[in-house]
Amino acid sequence: MPRFDGTYPAAMELIRGLQNLRPRHQGCVATIGAFDGMHHGHRAVLGKLLEKSEELGLPSVAVLFEPLPREYFSPAEAPPRLMSFREKFLALQDMGLDRVLRVRFDAKLQTMRADDFTTRIFVEGLGVRCIVLGDDLRFGHGREGDFKLLKQHGERYGFQVMRTSTLGVSGNRVSSTRIREALADADFSLARELLGRPYRITGKVVYGAQRGHGLGAPTANLELHRLRAPVSGVFLVEVDGVATKALPGVANVGIRPTLNESIRANLEVHLLNFSGDLYGRRIGVTFLEKVREEQKFASVELLMEQIQKDIALARRFFKT
Repeated sequence: MPRFDGTYPAAMELIRGLQNLRPRHQGCVATIGAFDGMHHGHRAVLGKLLEKSEELGLPSVAVLFEPLPREYFSPAEAPPRLMSFREKFLALQDMGLDRVLRVRFDAKLQTMRADDFTTRIFVEGLGVRCIVLGDDLRFGHGREGDFKLLKQHGERYGFQVMRTSTLGVSGNRVSSTRIREALADADFSLARELLGRPYRITGKVVYGAQRGHGLGAPTANLELHRLRAPVSGVFLVEVDGVATKALPGVANVGIRPTLNESIRANLEVHLLNFSGDLYGRRIGVTFLEKVREEQKFASVELLMEQIQKDIALARRFFKT
Protein backbone atom coordinates (compact mmCIF):
# COMPACT_ATOMS: atom_id res chain seq x y z
CA MET A 1 0.00 0.00 0.00
CA PRO A 2 1.17 3.58 -0.63
CA ARG A 3 2.70 5.69 2.11
CA PHE A 4 0.75 8.73 3.24
CA ASP A 5 2.03 12.32 3.04
CA GLY A 6 -1.22 14.23 3.51
CA THR A 7 -1.95 15.00 -0.16
CA TYR A 8 -3.36 13.20 -3.17
CA PRO A 9 -0.48 11.84 -5.25
CA ALA A 10 -0.16 13.53 -8.63
CA ALA A 11 0.17 10.40 -10.79
CA MET A 12 -3.59 9.92 -11.25
CA GLU A 13 -5.90 12.75 -12.23
CA LEU A 14 -8.98 13.47 -10.15
CA ILE A 15 -11.80 15.10 -12.13
CA ARG A 16 -14.03 16.74 -9.54
CA GLY A 17 -17.48 16.60 -11.13
CA LEU A 18 -19.01 16.55 -14.61
CA GLN A 19 -18.59 20.33 -14.83
CA ASN A 20 -14.81 19.84 -14.91
CA LEU A 21 -14.75 17.53 -17.92
CA ARG A 22 -12.76 19.06 -20.78
CA PRO A 23 -12.28 18.16 -24.47
CA ARG A 24 -8.96 16.48 -23.56
CA HIS A 25 -10.92 13.95 -21.48
CA GLN A 26 -12.68 12.66 -24.61
CA GLY A 27 -11.58 9.20 -25.74
CA CYS A 28 -11.01 6.62 -22.99
CA VAL A 29 -11.79 3.21 -21.57
CA ALA A 30 -14.09 3.54 -18.56
CA THR A 31 -15.71 1.63 -15.75
CA ILE A 32 -18.25 2.65 -13.12
CA GLY A 33 -18.99 1.37 -9.66
CA ALA A 34 -18.69 1.88 -5.92
CA PHE A 35 -15.45 -0.14 -5.64
CA ASP A 36 -15.91 -0.14 -1.87
CA GLY A 37 -13.14 -2.30 -0.42
CA MET A 38 -11.25 -2.82 -3.68
CA HIS A 39 -11.66 -6.59 -3.34
CA HIS A 40 -10.75 -9.39 -5.76
CA GLY A 41 -13.88 -8.80 -7.86
CA HIS A 42 -13.15 -5.10 -8.24
CA ARG A 43 -9.56 -5.83 -9.18
CA ALA A 44 -10.73 -8.27 -11.87
CA VAL A 45 -12.87 -5.50 -13.43
CA LEU A 46 -10.04 -2.98 -13.17
CA GLY A 47 -7.56 -5.47 -14.58
CA LYS A 48 -9.75 -5.86 -17.69
CA LEU A 49 -10.05 -2.08 -17.87
CA LEU A 50 -6.27 -1.67 -17.85
CA GLU A 51 -5.80 -4.42 -20.45
CA LYS A 52 -8.27 -2.72 -22.79
CA SER A 53 -6.74 0.68 -22.09
CA GLU A 54 -3.33 -0.61 -23.14
CA GLU A 55 -4.75 -2.40 -26.18
CA LEU A 56 -6.48 0.75 -27.48
CA GLY A 57 -3.79 3.15 -26.33
CA LEU A 58 -6.35 5.22 -24.40
CA PRO A 59 -6.55 6.49 -20.81
CA SER A 60 -8.30 4.37 -18.19
CA VAL A 61 -11.07 6.07 -16.16
CA ALA A 62 -13.09 4.97 -13.14
CA VAL A 63 -16.39 6.79 -12.54
CA LEU A 64 -17.30 7.01 -8.84
CA PHE A 65 -20.20 8.58 -6.94
CA GLU A 66 -19.88 10.69 -3.80
CA PRO A 67 -21.81 10.20 -1.65
CA LEU A 68 -22.66 6.62 -2.47
CA PRO A 69 -26.31 6.39 -3.58
CA ARG A 70 -27.49 4.51 -0.48
CA GLU A 71 -25.77 7.11 1.71
CA TYR A 72 -27.67 9.83 -0.13
CA PHE A 73 -31.06 8.16 0.28
CA SER A 74 -30.67 7.03 3.88
CA PRO A 75 -27.40 7.99 5.61
CA ALA A 76 -28.21 6.34 8.94
CA GLU A 77 -29.25 3.01 7.39
CA ALA A 78 -26.65 2.83 4.59
CA PRO A 79 -24.15 -0.04 4.81
CA PRO A 80 -20.93 1.02 6.57
CA ARG A 81 -18.17 1.96 4.19
CA LEU A 82 -15.20 -0.35 3.90
CA MET A 83 -13.12 2.56 2.55
CA SER A 84 -13.10 6.32 2.65
CA PHE A 85 -12.91 8.09 -0.69
CA ARG A 86 -9.24 8.86 -0.11
CA GLU A 87 -8.40 5.21 0.60
CA LYS A 88 -10.23 4.21 -2.57
CA PHE A 89 -8.45 6.88 -4.61
CA LEU A 90 -5.04 5.69 -3.45
CA ALA A 91 -5.92 2.05 -4.15
CA LEU A 92 -7.07 2.92 -7.69
CA GLN A 93 -3.89 4.86 -8.28
CA ASP A 94 -1.86 1.97 -6.93
CA MET A 95 -3.43 -0.23 -9.63
CA GLY A 96 -2.24 2.19 -12.32
CA LEU A 97 -5.42 3.97 -13.47
CA ASP A 98 -5.05 7.26 -15.29
CA ARG A 99 -8.13 9.15 -14.06
CA VAL A 100 -10.99 9.12 -11.60
CA LEU A 101 -14.19 11.02 -12.38
CA ARG A 102 -15.94 11.79 -9.09
CA VAL A 103 -19.62 12.51 -9.76
CA ARG A 104 -21.72 14.11 -7.04
CA PHE A 105 -24.79 12.00 -6.35
CA ASP A 106 -27.65 14.42 -5.72
CA ALA A 107 -31.36 14.87 -6.46
CA LYS A 108 -30.68 15.70 -10.10
CA LEU A 109 -28.63 12.58 -10.69
CA GLN A 110 -31.05 10.45 -8.68
CA THR A 111 -33.89 11.26 -11.11
CA MET A 112 -31.78 10.94 -14.28
CA ARG A 113 -32.97 8.17 -16.59
CA ALA A 114 -30.43 5.52 -17.51
CA ASP A 115 -30.54 6.61 -21.19
CA ASP A 116 -29.71 10.20 -20.25
CA PHE A 117 -27.10 9.04 -17.76
CA THR A 118 -25.27 7.02 -20.41
CA THR A 119 -25.41 9.84 -22.97
CA ARG A 120 -24.39 12.59 -20.55
CA ILE A 121 -21.50 10.81 -18.84
CA PHE A 122 -20.15 8.18 -21.20
CA VAL A 123 -20.90 9.64 -24.64
CA GLU A 124 -20.84 13.44 -24.27
CA GLY A 125 -18.61 13.65 -21.19
CA LEU A 126 -15.99 10.98 -21.74
CA GLY A 127 -16.35 9.92 -25.37
CA VAL A 128 -15.78 6.32 -24.34
CA ARG A 129 -14.44 3.72 -26.71
CA CYS A 130 -15.06 0.84 -24.32
CA ILE A 131 -16.91 0.34 -21.02
CA VAL A 132 -15.90 -2.51 -18.66
CA LEU A 133 -18.51 -3.60 -16.11
CA GLY A 134 -19.01 -5.90 -13.20
CA ASP A 135 -21.82 -8.37 -13.85
CA ASP A 136 -24.19 -6.90 -11.25
CA LEU A 137 -23.97 -3.21 -12.15
CA ARG A 138 -27.25 -1.24 -12.23
CA PHE A 139 -27.54 2.52 -12.68
CA GLY A 140 -29.92 5.36 -13.47
CA HIS A 141 -33.34 6.19 -12.03
CA GLY A 142 -34.97 3.06 -10.63
CA ARG A 143 -31.76 1.13 -11.38
CA GLU A 144 -33.06 0.60 -14.93
CA GLY A 145 -29.63 0.77 -16.55
CA ASP A 146 -27.74 -2.47 -17.08
CA PHE A 147 -25.41 -4.33 -19.43
CA LYS A 148 -28.13 -4.76 -22.06
CA LEU A 149 -28.90 -1.04 -22.19
CA LEU A 150 -25.21 -0.14 -22.47
CA LYS A 151 -24.80 -2.64 -25.32
CA GLN A 152 -27.63 -0.90 -27.17
CA HIS A 153 -25.99 2.48 -26.64
CA GLY A 154 -22.66 1.06 -27.70
CA GLU A 155 -24.10 -0.05 -31.01
CA ARG A 156 -25.65 3.39 -31.49
CA TYR A 157 -22.63 5.49 -30.50
CA GLY A 158 -19.76 3.19 -31.45
CA PHE A 159 -18.26 1.90 -28.21
CA GLN A 160 -17.65 -1.60 -26.88
CA VAL A 161 -19.12 -3.00 -23.67
CA MET A 162 -17.37 -5.78 -21.75
CA ARG A 163 -18.71 -7.62 -18.72
CA THR A 164 -16.70 -9.56 -16.13
CA SER A 165 -18.00 -12.57 -14.22
CA THR A 166 -18.58 -12.77 -10.49
CA LEU A 167 -15.63 -14.23 -8.61
CA GLY A 168 -15.79 -16.81 -5.85
CA VAL A 169 -13.19 -17.60 -3.20
CA SER A 170 -13.41 -20.85 -1.20
CA GLY A 171 -17.10 -21.13 -2.03
CA ASN A 172 -17.85 -17.52 -1.09
CA ARG A 173 -19.07 -14.97 -3.61
CA VAL A 174 -16.69 -12.02 -3.50
CA SER A 175 -18.68 -8.89 -2.73
CA SER A 176 -18.51 -5.85 -0.49
CA THR A 177 -21.63 -7.12 1.31
CA ARG A 178 -19.98 -10.46 2.12
CA ILE A 179 -16.88 -8.66 3.38
CA ARG A 180 -19.00 -6.45 5.65
CA GLU A 181 -20.64 -9.58 7.04
CA ALA A 182 -17.25 -11.17 7.71
CA LEU A 183 -16.00 -8.03 9.46
CA ALA A 184 -19.18 -7.75 11.54
CA ASP A 185 -18.48 -11.34 12.67
CA ALA A 186 -14.81 -10.46 13.31
CA ASP A 187 -13.85 -13.16 10.80
CA PHE A 188 -10.70 -11.39 9.69
CA SER A 189 -9.36 -14.51 8.01
CA LEU A 190 -12.32 -14.65 5.61
CA ALA A 191 -12.23 -10.88 5.08
CA ARG A 192 -8.56 -11.14 4.16
CA GLU A 193 -9.32 -13.96 1.71
CA LEU A 194 -12.08 -11.96 0.00
CA LEU A 195 -10.13 -8.69 -0.04
CA GLY A 196 -6.78 -10.19 -0.98
CA ARG A 197 -5.16 -8.39 1.98
CA PRO A 198 -5.83 -7.78 5.68
CA TYR A 199 -8.62 -5.33 6.50
CA ARG A 200 -7.16 -1.92 7.29
CA ILE A 201 -8.47 1.56 8.04
CA THR A 202 -6.29 4.59 7.38
CA GLY A 203 -6.79 8.16 8.47
CA LYS A 204 -5.33 11.32 9.88
CA VAL A 205 -4.73 11.54 13.62
CA VAL A 206 -6.84 14.39 15.01
CA TYR A 207 -7.41 15.96 18.40
CA GLY A 208 -9.98 14.06 20.42
CA ALA A 209 -11.46 14.86 23.81
CA GLN A 210 -8.04 14.27 25.42
CA ARG A 211 -9.53 11.63 27.74
CA GLY A 212 -7.01 8.89 26.96
CA HIS A 213 -4.32 10.17 29.31
CA GLY A 214 -6.86 10.49 32.11
CA LEU A 215 -7.94 6.90 31.53
CA GLY A 216 -4.37 5.67 31.73
CA ALA A 217 -4.10 4.83 28.03
CA PRO A 218 -3.24 7.69 25.65
CA THR A 219 -4.79 7.11 22.24
CA ALA A 220 -4.47 8.34 18.66
CA ASN A 221 -7.90 9.33 17.28
CA LEU A 222 -8.49 8.84 13.56
CA GLU A 223 -10.82 10.65 11.20
CA LEU A 224 -13.04 7.97 9.67
CA HIS A 225 -15.00 10.11 7.15
CA ARG A 226 -18.00 7.81 7.54
CA LEU A 227 -21.02 7.65 9.82
CA ARG A 228 -20.48 4.01 10.70
CA ALA A 229 -17.55 1.62 10.50
CA PRO A 230 -17.82 -2.03 9.38
CA VAL A 231 -16.21 -3.16 12.66
CA SER A 232 -17.26 -2.35 16.21
CA GLY A 233 -15.62 -3.20 19.51
CA VAL A 234 -12.12 -3.58 20.89
CA PHE A 235 -9.43 -5.14 18.71
CA LEU A 236 -5.80 -6.21 18.60
CA VAL A 237 -4.21 -4.25 15.78
CA GLU A 238 -0.98 -3.32 14.06
CA VAL A 239 -0.33 0.31 13.16
CA ASP A 240 1.88 1.53 10.33
CA GLY A 241 2.94 5.04 9.42
CA VAL A 242 4.46 5.64 12.88
CA ALA A 243 7.81 3.83 12.79
CA THR A 244 9.88 1.89 10.27
CA LYS A 245 7.81 -1.22 11.07
CA ALA A 246 4.24 -1.76 12.20
CA LEU A 247 3.64 -1.28 15.94
CA PRO A 248 1.28 -3.38 18.08
CA GLY A 249 -1.74 -1.77 19.66
CA VAL A 250 -5.29 -1.98 20.98
CA ALA A 251 -8.05 -0.16 19.08
CA ASN A 252 -11.59 0.78 20.01
CA VAL A 253 -14.12 1.39 17.27
CA GLY A 254 -17.48 2.72 18.36
CA ILE A 255 -19.33 5.60 19.99
CA ARG A 256 -17.78 5.58 23.51
CA PRO A 257 -21.05 4.80 25.35
CA THR A 258 -19.61 5.17 28.87
CA LEU A 259 -18.53 8.73 28.13
CA ASN A 260 -21.61 9.57 26.00
CA GLU A 261 -19.39 11.34 23.51
CA SER A 262 -20.58 10.59 19.99
CA ILE A 263 -23.24 9.31 17.64
CA ARG A 264 -20.65 8.82 14.88
CA ALA A 265 -18.17 5.98 14.81
CA ASN A 266 -14.73 6.78 16.23
CA LEU A 267 -11.48 4.87 15.94
CA GLU A 268 -8.95 5.35 18.70
CA VAL A 269 -5.83 3.25 19.09
CA HIS A 270 -3.41 2.84 21.97
CA LEU A 271 0.12 1.90 20.86
CA LEU A 272 1.87 -0.49 23.22
CA ASN A 273 5.44 0.64 22.66
CA PHE A 274 5.22 4.27 21.64
CA SER A 275 5.06 7.68 23.24
CA GLY A 276 5.06 10.79 21.13
CA ASP A 277 2.99 13.27 19.17
CA LEU A 278 1.09 11.80 16.21
CA TYR A 279 -1.30 14.69 15.52
CA GLY A 280 -1.67 15.38 11.82
CA ARG A 281 0.05 12.17 10.77
CA ARG A 282 -1.67 9.62 8.55
CA ILE A 283 -1.54 6.10 9.92
CA GLY A 284 -2.97 2.72 8.97
CA VAL A 285 -4.65 0.35 11.44
CA THR A 286 -4.74 -3.35 10.49
CA PHE A 287 -7.25 -5.49 12.41
CA LEU A 288 -6.03 -8.86 13.69
CA GLU A 289 -8.41 -10.17 16.36
CA LYS A 290 -11.44 -9.00 18.30
CA VAL A 291 -11.08 -8.73 22.07
CA ARG A 292 -14.64 -7.83 23.09
CA GLU A 293 -17.71 -5.81 22.21
CA GLU A 294 -17.87 -2.14 23.08
CA GLN A 295 -19.89 -1.76 26.26
CA LYS A 296 -21.19 0.87 28.63
CA PHE A 297 -19.66 0.69 32.09
CA ALA A 298 -21.34 1.85 35.28
CA SER A 299 -18.45 4.17 36.07
CA VAL A 300 -15.31 5.65 34.55
CA GLU A 301 -13.30 3.66 37.12
CA LEU A 302 -14.66 0.38 35.79
CA LEU A 303 -13.88 1.52 32.24
CA MET A 304 -10.29 2.30 33.28
CA GLU A 305 -9.97 -1.14 34.87
CA GLN A 306 -11.19 -2.85 31.69
CA ILE A 307 -8.85 -0.79 29.50
CA GLN A 308 -5.88 -2.01 31.54
CA LYS A 309 -7.10 -5.60 31.16
CA ASP A 310 -7.35 -5.10 27.37
CA ILE A 311 -3.80 -3.72 27.27
CA ALA A 312 -2.48 -6.62 29.37
CA LEU A 313 -4.16 -9.10 27.01
CA ALA A 314 -2.61 -7.33 24.02
CA ARG A 315 0.84 -7.47 25.60
CA ARG A 316 0.47 -11.23 26.04
CA PHE A 317 -0.73 -11.62 22.44
CA PHE A 318 2.13 -9.60 20.98
CA LYS A 319 4.64 -10.91 23.55
CA THR A 320 5.74 -7.41 24.44
